[in-house]
Amino acid sequence: MAAELLIKVREEPYYRKSTMDVFIRILIILCTTISVVLSSISVCDGHWLLVDGKVIGLWYFCTLKENHKSEYTTDFCAAEVDGLYIGFIFIRIMVTFAVVLAMFGLEMLVVSQVYQDVYSTRRWAFGSFLVVLAFFMTSAGVLSFVIHLRNFLTFTGFSLTFWCEFIATFLFFLNGMSGLHIHSMTFSVNTKFTQFA
Repeated sequence: MAAELLIKVREEPYYRKSTMDVFIRILIILCTTISVVLSSISVCDGHWLLVDGKVIGLWYFCTLKENHKSEYTTDFCAAEVDGLYIGFIFIRIMVTFAVVLAMFGLEMLVVSQVYQDVYSTRRWAFGSFLVVLAFFMTSAGVLSFVIHLRNFLTFTGFSLTFWCEFIATFLFFLNGMSGLHIHSMTFSVNTKFTQFA
């Protein structure tokens, strides 16, 4: 009896992915990779704002002087902004952990496409959720940076690395929500396919 149960195989209906579905998933993975790279460069470089000969970064404060070496310091009290030191601790935590979450999310997205099994859809959904979570954390970090330095902000003062982080934030949202939407569509199609099979 036990041997018969082991030999018996239950055939379940299987929904084959269309070419468009595969193309969209590859596009989401590619764009997520780009956003992770942009965010990593932005966080590691840290030069986000240039104002009045001063560079305010995530990791240090720099004063630019003519014919002299630039003075770097991790003491943000030199920026003369109240609460900047504590605020930057929060910003660093948010943007750094956002990159880590996005990397794990990207890994789950890739693995879900490389290894096709019963858990592939769950991996895809979990990876997309991590990317959306990275969006919220990055948004919190960027918004906190803007709020703390609102009196010094100019459109031309933002550095290229800040705009990299801004674009990465947008891409995190776009890719994460697109991934969840693709998952919901696939889940509904699988449900209908199972019912009518």
